[in-house]
Amino acid sequence: MVSQMLPRRKAIASVNLALFAAIAVLPIALGGIYALLYSFGLAGIIHSGFTFNYWKEVFSSFEILLSFLYSFYLASISILISVSLALWLTLALRRSLQQGFLSYAIYLPLAIPAIVAAFFIFQILSKAGLLSRLAFNWRWIQSLDGFPDLVNDTFGIGIIAAHVMLAAPFFIILFGNLFESENLENLQQLATSLGANSQQVARQVTIPILLNRAFPTLALYFVFVLGSYEIPLLLGRQSPQMISVLVSRKLQRFDLLDIPEAYIIALVYLLLVSALMISLFRKKKLVYDF
Repeated sequence: MVSQMLPRRKAIASVNLALFAAIAVLPIALGGIYALLYSFGLAGIIHSGFTFNYWKEVFSSFEILLSFLYSFYLASISILISVSLALWLTLALRRSLQQGFLSYAIYLPLAIPAIVAAFFIFQILSKAGLLSRLAFNWRWIQSLDGFPDLVNDTFGIGIIAAHVMLAAPFFIILFGNLFESENLENLQQLATSLGANSQQVARQVTIPILLNRAFPTLALYFVFVLGSYEIPLLLGRQSPQMISVLVSRKLQRFDLLDIPEAYIIALVYLLLVSALMISLFRKKKLVYDF
């Protein structure tokens, strides 16, 4: 019986792999090939023969490098703040998050689209937003122009705030589930019985286990933030721009010579993200817990 089921399972696995390749991998591969041909002048509306000129233009532009560094900066800070906040709230309010109002309210931000979150942050943090009006009414500033730039600013404060608003609840739920699945309460009691105080238990037992188990999800969410579009489009500056916004802007401009550059930036981004994922997951067993 077992010998008859093994070939059947292998056949099902092969079919599933083929379907995944056809639905997910093949479109990306074809798109990458078209983008590569377009970048070398071998495809598209302005194709005129093989050329390296577009690649030279991209790699000689400081704007591209600045955009990549800016995107990595925003993604790193957003994930760092979100994870830190989620860990603190998970450990401080774990009982409240398991039952009662908070156990349901924590899921509400997950239903908010990114563009809605960006608009909400804009209404709160802009110079004409809620915080600036409160500061003006409380005489903290003399005029609305005296309120600091918190959206469309150099440091991307609005972008970071929007991503934290969306990511922190997700990580709180993730860490809460991991806390239960890993039986961390028993491990905490064991560490306490061996003489560890509450800070040592959190720093040397609870937090390392949670971060280690959540590592694949953290890495993938970092890539998600790195390639986000709606939030930086509304809350970001014209320069520098995040990668997705820069690529979209070059694709939509009237200058057709910007289209090959957009494809090149997208290809470089794909290669960098792929290399990052391979380096992170090369020696790490992937285990997902939700």
